[in-house]
Amino acid sequence: MRKYILMTALAASVLCTAPAPAIAQDAETPETNAPRIVPEGWESTYNNFHYAPAVRAGDTIYLSGVVAGLAGGENETNPADLEAAFDRAFDTLGSVLAEAGADFSHVVEMTTFHTELIHQITPFTASKDKYLKAPYPAWTAIDVDRLYPERGIVEIKLIAYVGE
Repeated sequence: MRKYILMTALAASVLCTAPAPAIAQDAETPETNAPRIVPEGWESTYNNFHYAPAVRAGDTIYLSGVVAGLAGGENETNPADLEAAFDRAFDTLGSVLAEAGADFSHVVEMTTFHTELIHQITPFTASKDKYLKAPYPAWTAIDVDRLYPERGIVEIKLIAYVGE
């Protein structure tokens, strides 16, 4: 009976997975080795935390999340302080986009992770609207328990498309 269940589970998993590509690409070939974007000043982040600020795959640029944090003296209950923190994060994202040969007009998707979504959404939207203009990208906002570093309040992740 155990052998039958194992074979049934194996058959079900094969039937439920997408077919493999006809020709597997070697991970070392240029076709699959998307350039990593590491702007000047980000080398220690790349080397110490082992992630790229952005990766370009064809006409698409995937940006790692940038955390908006409160500076000394800023308060998470003050909408102006929140907006200033969000502006700093968007400025950082703008520099990564520029290094990748893009700008905010190329952004097609944004995902944000908020530690207090209800309280942050109004100042966040005010900041976002300074950088992202119509036609607006897709956006998903998610409430989370906490972010790294400790004073992080929102993490912003972008995808940009530079084709056509």
